[in-house]
Amino acid sequence: MGVISVRLNKDEDKRLKQLSEYFHADRSTLIKKSLLELYENMKDIEIVDLFEKKEKRKKVSFVTAEELLKD
Repeated sequence: MGVISVRLNKDEDKRLKQLSEYFHADRSTLIKKSLLELYENMKDIEIVDLFEKKEKRKKVSFVTAEELLKD
């Protein structure tokens, strides 16, 4: 397990304390959740970028809801 030290300025420390109180979570948990959310955002962007590249090459097809729900 990695251990890191993070230096926060006064305003950042105040915001983290507010978030901690609001979400009833310790600071470490909030930082971990933020890290996970940023990672998820990165993966979402990668998926969208891949779709857009396929779309430019006309390699994308769509189906209707009816087609999707067929037996």
